[in-house]
Amino acid sequence: MTIGDLIRLLGDGGYHSGEQLGIRFGVSRTAIWKQLKKLEALDIPLEAVKGRGYRLSRPLELLDGQAIIAELPRDSRRHLVRLFVEETLPSTNQFLRERFAQGAGHAEVCLAENQNAGRGRRGRSWASPWGRSLLLSIGWRFEGGAAALEGLSLAVGVVLAQVLERHGLEVALKWPNDVLLKQDGALCKLAGILLEVSGDAQGPCEVVIGIGLNVFLPDALRARVDQPIAAVADQAPGISRNALAAELLEGLLGLLVDFEQEGFTVWREDWNQRHAHAGQTVDVVQGQARYAAIAEEVDAAGNLCVRREGRQERLVGGEISVRGRS
Repeated sequence: MTIGDLIRLLGDGGYHSGEQLGIRFGVSRTAIWKQLKKLEALDIPLEAVKGRGYRLSRPLELLDGQAIIAELPRDSRRHLVRLFVEETLPSTNQFLRERFAQGAGHAEVCLAENQNAGRGRRGRSWASPWGRSLLLSIGWRFEGGAAALEGLSLAVGVVLAQVLERHGLEVALKWPNDVLLKQDGALCKLAGILLEVSGDAQGPCEVVIGIGLNVFLPDALRARVDQPIAAVADQAPGISRNALAAELLEGLLGLLVDFEQEGFTVWREDWNQRHAHAGQTVDVVQGQARYAAIAEEVDAAGNLCVRREGRQERLVGGEISVRGRS
């Protein structure tokens, strides 16, 4: 019995007693009680009625690989080699890096309900509630080396923004890897993108693109996070995670198939149109150094142009962070 098994049963709308659950899964009532406590610890709301049993307070849509593939257009399915849907992983990116190490990984996708060692850019942890986010990684092999990847993370951000805008969200992109939601006059973090590259700088290389997207956010998690965060459901409350995953995969597969030939140039204007800090004063953090500059456009390689003391400088990703001022 997994957490997912229990959620599927408790989400059918009916009440289930501890005894019934124990019989269904072939375990003791004590084991069921421990699993129910795990659900509460994961901020999955339960209703308990004496004499009737337990059920979920609100439905929870679990990821369904077959449903996701069924939503994909035929051309997208043609480019997808394999789709994995896991319940809990250390990290979806790590899963695909291991697949590459085994000789697979190209055009493979991994989704998970939860990850316990997920991280964002510069090693920061990525908190995600069980079964409420899209934790998605896609692996791709490029023949042209790292030079062919300039601006790829920004193009991924554009794909993500385009999908979300079709659902009515007001989205902005923060250089280099964040997707923000415009909400109540503020910019709140909605998603993060993490690219991990291995292989030859001048020849074949393997890329794992990880996306962490907040779809639903419990109030308890919002209160624990020390920055403004948002979820897709804040502006699209009826969203389906499976349908959203299929839309994202369609966009990402289309991007990756052509990116080595087209590069970031064809995505540059779309990114700049959504630039969260265009024309604004930002703080640029590079190691121990910190300075103010005016953010301008990104160039054809995905570098951020800033103006500092009257001179234009180009910021390359890596260990540079750009922070907007409130």
